[in-house]
Amino acid sequence: MHNLSHSARRPSWRLARPEIGSITLALLTALYLIAFTNRTFFTRSFEYFDNHLSLAAFIFGLTCLFAAFTIAISVKYLMKPLLILMVLSAASASWFMDGFGTIIDVDMIRNAATTTTSEAGHLITPAYLLHMTVFGILPSLLVAFVRIKHRNFFAKLRWNLTAIVPLLLLALACGVSSARSIAAVTRLHKDLILTLNPFVPVGSAVAFVLASEADKNIVAAPLGTDARVAGPTRSGKPRVLIIVTGETARAENFSLGGYDRETNPELNKHDITYFSDTSSCGTATAVSVPCMFSNLKRSGYSHRAGLANENLLDVFGHAGIRTEWWENNTGDKNVADRTTMHSFSNANDPRFCTANECLDDAMIDQLDTWLSNVKGDSVLVLHQLGSHGPAYYQRYTPEFARFTPECRTGEIGTCERQSVVNTYDNTILYTDHILSSVIDHLKARENSIDPAMIYMSDHGESLGENGLYLHGAPYIIAPSQQTHVPFVLWQGTEMKAMVDAGCLTRRAGEEASHDNLFHTALGLMSVKTSVYTPKLDVLSACRAPASGASS
Repeated sequence: MHNLSHSARRPSWRLARPEIGSITLALLTALYLIAFTNRTFFTRSFEYFDNHLSLAAFIFGLTCLFAAFTIAISVKYLMKPLLILMVLSAASASWFMDGFGTIIDVDMIRNAATTTTSEAGHLITPAYLLHMTVFGILPSLLVAFVRIKHRNFFAKLRWNLTAIVPLLLLALACGVSSARSIAAVTRLHKDLILTLNPFVPVGSAVAFVLASEADKNIVAAPLGTDARVAGPTRSGKPRVLIIVTGETARAENFSLGGYDRETNPELNKHDITYFSDTSSCGTATAVSVPCMFSNLKRSGYSHRAGLANENLLDVFGHAGIRTEWWENNTGDKNVADRTTMHSFSNANDPRFCTANECLDDAMIDQLDTWLSNVKGDSVLVLHQLGSHGPAYYQRYTPEFARFTPECRTGEIGTCERQSVVNTYDNTILYTDHILSSVIDHLKARENSIDPAMIYMSDHGESLGENGLYLHGAPYIIAPSQQTHVPFVLWQGTEMKAMVDAGCLTRRAGEEASHDNLFHTALGLMSVKTSVYTPKLDVLSACRAPASGASS
């Protein structure tokens, strides 16, 4: 009576774990992921395909391919971790794809990997956590709970091939039968396959990790080591250039460019030049910021090429110009690796900051001190928080809440679209104030410096057009709201006197892009170097020959 077996003594309340075959579990997981985490993919498929038979063949073929893949990874000890990873990844990706229209490609993964905890906190909302619990955690727990029945190696190989081969043949048959329709749709709508979940997000993550490992040993090649300042200004005063690298400002909402709301009342009072047709290098900070400070142009830029070459700040350094980077966003993206950098969010000044995120006034507050210490030619970059979403309402002070009602939540998809636009426009009003404040500080010191300011946004923003929110769409399919950016130039009295006003007005109406920043900045600082290209300096054709940079 006292020698009961271990099984007999096991508590009766413990749940019996059901047993399931590896192929069955793989098929069920594949069907779950296709059916419950691909709303965006199905929505666009139904929109793009006119032929219902071709649509059915396309979806059935992809389902067969996905099922074959999940069976192929049904390896003992690896199957559960891999399936759980896929379920969690698909659940998270579906939230952003379905709610914001986000494409999870390599650049988006890189942007997410280099973000701050403050920025990530705006995206991890209660609704996101609920979504992850229902569509990610609970299915993952179910996968973890069941017992998987695995056969020995050779039997498993035989059974897996018995399932995989017919699935691949079915996928092939579907593809061949509707090849013309499928090719036409995917060629015309390149975004469709990019929404296939979790293939694209997981594949992008793997590609990012592999690329990151390869990038670790890259050393930037010298650039513009022959750079030198052409000579002193006519007055002998030091040149000072402030480059404001904007965040998420789209040109469509700048009244300087014709927007029907007055979002630039302060800049409108200054003698500025607004380049109304300016395009960005990318649609995310991790791409645009290093690209705009490089001399590679958008056509030649890649993440690796950016790391492998010095940039504008290095060329200024070679010319003996003091450079400094002030960071109030999610990082300099390696642009300031060899430059003095000051982080404002880390300072967490209670006057401007909450939870390591600061209003851009934090930088304006210290601008006078910096200008007081200018002894020679100097360049300062202000990387502002600007209109960073989705919590637009946290980007400005109460006096700039002029457009109401506001969307006072990070879950902007739950707000009326007009309230989202209102809140975003308030951020543009605040940026207008920041830029005007920079100009005011520079004008106040024209007796001791020869100043100029360049403002360029890194990329734009979608505010619900065609169901898209935020930014980061692959450039080839990105809407104009994400690539058309504001570009503002202000020059002090001495610099402006060297430029033909009528010529500059005409140039401001022509096309411009991030490609122009590198060369325009060199021209403003009168830097001579072989890497300067006059035709990419927006002032070159309008400037007196003796005052510009030259090659």
